Amino acid sequence: MYTNNQGLGSALLGAIVALALLVTPTVAIDTTNVAFVQTHAGTTSIPIGHAEFCQSRPDECRPNAQIVPSIALTETLWLQLLHVNAQVNATVVPVTDQDLYQVTEFWTYPNGYGDCEDYVLAKRRELINAGWPASTLLIAVVKQANGEGHAVLMARTDRGDLVLDNQVGSIDLWSATPYQFIKRQSQANAGQWVDMIDNREVVVATAGIN
Repeated sequence: MYTNNQGLGSALLGAIVALALLVTPTVAIDTTNVAFVQTHAGTTSIPIGHAEFCQSRPDECRPNAQIVPSIALTETLWLQLLHVNAQVNATVVPVTDQDLYQVTEFWTYPNGYGDCEDYVLAKRRELINAGWPASTLLIAVVKQANGEGHAVLMARTDRGDLVLDNQVGSIDLWSATPYQFIKRQSQANAGQWVDMIDNREVVVATAGIN
């Protein structure tokens, strides 16, 4: 696991300026902009780990009472994203499900240890508890440059889809990450998933999956 908590002030300024160049805030956000991941119509298969998680925690996998397409990214909310991402990355020790639970796949909240999905669940819970609409915090399954699977949290803001990742300390636009985006939670229903459309040529190598 790699985290980088230094220079948050300069990182904040640089990221806000960079993101502002991509999407100009308006009353109605155009989510067809390249800053947002596009999705296919209809639902797709739910990852087995999340399906089992939903069976044990059905209250967390229901239709969202209020569907907020995106949240306005204020400086306060940006700092909140940075804080939650850095805190969870720093406090959870990366361990595979096989080593921790003796199973191939098991999604749960970390108890000091966990793999990529557990980091994502913890970050999503922290941000929802802080007031973020659930429909703007989406678990996503991606493929790394080495072909291995990975999970990240996508925050849908008026500046685009931002990625919170346990493998890096920065928070980046989805299009600036080295992953191929496969599918994510539906904004309408936390227990349903949709396929993502990612036609980029991803060539940047990344660290191994935790």
